[in-house]
Amino acid sequence: MAKRQLNRRQSWRIEKIQQERASRAARRESKALDELEGGDLGPEQTGLVIAHFGVQVEVEALIGEQAGQVFRCHLRANLPPLVTGDQVVWRPGNQGIGVIVAQLPRHTELCRPDPRGQLKPVAANVDLIVIVFAPLPEPHANLIDRYLVAAEHAGIQPQLLLNKADLIDAQNETALNALLEVYRSLGYPLLEVSAHQGDGMAELQRRLDGKTAVFVGQSGVGKSSLVNSLLPGIDTRVGALSELTGKGTHTTTTARLFHFPGGGQLIDSPGIREFGLGHVSRDDVEAGFIEFRDLLGRCRFRDCKHDREPGCALLEALDQGRIQPQRMDSYRHILRSLPETDY
Repeated sequence: MAKRQLNRRQSWRIEKIQQERASRAARRESKALDELEGGDLGPEQTGLVIAHFGVQVEVEALIGEQAGQVFRCHLRANLPPLVTGDQVVWRPGNQGIGVIVAQLPRHTELCRPDPRGQLKPVAANVDLIVIVFAPLPEPHANLIDRYLVAAEHAGIQPQLLLNKADLIDAQNETALNALLEVYRSLGYPLLEVSAHQGDGMAELQRRLDGKTAVFVGQSGVGKSSLVNSLLPGIDTRVGALSELTGKGTHTTTTARLFHFPGGGQLIDSPGIREFGLGHVSRDDVEAGFIEFRDLLGRCRFRDCKHDREPGCALLEALDQGRIQPQRMDSYRHILRSLPETDY
């Protein structure tokens, strides 16, 4: 059944109700913060945001006798929005409640546009984007390429991960191998694993140790199963594929950071599951296709659209096999999805 479209008045009413709820929550939070700061607060110390719950966050103490302990914290009103992975300065208060007084600089920031098109951070200080796909649901090169563009735009290293390798069979093996070979030829790190059977998981753990990683990919590819295999005891809920659509069901509801026993950490967040590219420009998209780098600026025409123009360096490389048709199709599909002002 198609989703019912809301008219302008209904959308306005829903937005107004949400604003009123947010305002009431902010007033309650302000009152609690005033009461907390009116008491005795401990000294300033650094901490790590490991979960976000509306107007409050959970902070893990990083130094001193409380290192490793987790505290629920209020945010001072003058702070920018915080996300999981942020490092902060905070002060402990009574009954395990603290106050965040400052945000420390981020070295990377993973963002996505909200429904209004405004850019919102979803995770901070990420070192590795693990792009997860599987034989089922059927992987699509365009979706993988969108994640690669997003990783390049954010300045975060990508890691391609084929999960559910035990589901490779005679029917899908040829197409999968052709898909994987494109990325191997470009030099992207690629790993095949099975969270269910354990194959390749030790190597995946080795690549994750010492890094802050996020898993991205469409629902049903086994991200929660990977988390449960890497972090026994976490018990992240696993969603099965829908029998009707063959697509996965969403399971993660709150952004949370988990520590690996050997060092490093994983951020699991519904905001990272899928994110569009409405915030990037045509130049950003082209920069995300690494095989284009030595060709850009070499076309006959300065405003070349790389479509049918004579003397196009990208089209010549496509004819010569230096650019794969699959990647060129993805590039064009992504450009068509951008706002008209960028395309």
